[in-house]
Amino acid sequence: MFHQWKNTYRLAALLLTLCANTAYAQLNIFACEPEWAALTRTLAGDAANVYSATTAQQDPHHIQARPSLIAKVRRADLLVCTGAELEVGWLPLLLRKSGNAKIQAGQAGYFMATDHVSLLEKPAVLDRSLGDIHAAGNPHIHLDPYRVQQVAEALAITLTTIDPANQKNYRENLQNFNLEWRNAISQWQKQSDKLRGKRIVVSHNNWVYLEHWLGLERLAVLEPRPGIPPNSKYLAKVLAQLEQNPADMILHASYQNDRPALWLSQKTGLPVVGLDFSPSNKNSLIQWFDGVLNQLLRAES
Repeated sequence: MFHQWKNTYRLAALLLTLCANTAYAQLNIFACEPEWAALTRTLAGDAANVYSATTAQQDPHHIQARPSLIAKVRRADLLVCTGAELEVGWLPLLLRKSGNAKIQAGQAGYFMATDHVSLLEKPAVLDRSLGDIHAAGNPHIHLDPYRVQQVAEALAITLTTIDPANQKNYRENLQNFNLEWRNAISQWQKQSDKLRGKRIVVSHNNWVYLEHWLGLERLAVLEPRPGIPPNSKYLAKVLAQLEQNPADMILHASYQNDRPALWLSQKTGLPVVGLDFSPSNKNSLIQWFDGVLNQLLRAES
């Protein structure tokens, strides 16, 4: 009886050890933006702990390299960010301070989403006097579901490379994601027919992939140069332009200053649509895209 109890105790201890080792073996993944955190969680499932450095209410261009972020990067097995200079103001400092060799540029744990898709609006001339211009092209690719799918394929390969023991898990999760994502795209295409050809004014030129996907026509930007707030003289110029060529709505990200958009709305009667530029921590990518489309459709009707 004693030996049976002893064997049972040993088996329980072994199982606890295995469970602890499994939990310890989870990947630590540092995502720069919520969209890539959401995608990574979908593809990795229980095999990873995923941390997002930013929220939907923050401008990813301008983040402080806080000690808490450095600590997270130091422990990361994989870095998943946008790239194309979106995080140039803070990510290089995090990487340098972290001393984490696994996630430096050129290593298997360094993943930039924009490396795996084609970019729009590559500048013909690089001149910082023109504002915050990205040399490689516009980095906000997560606003195009087709490019998101391309990133998912590449990210699943990267997860398998750094964690081959969970290859089957990543492959199955990617298959499930692709199935749900393609069905969602089909639905979004039907829903968005009413938006094609709609003319928009944007607070900042960060909607280019959404415009390209939905067939929206951008008439004006409420910044004289990227990242430069408009003055009254410039806004009056935009107003005069719209009097000659009317728009249908004004778009801005929910983290952006909405005063210029509201001023223009008062002068023109155009609806102002404040969109979350990224999913919240509680939302999946599909839920976020659903919300973006629904807001645009409500403004159009």
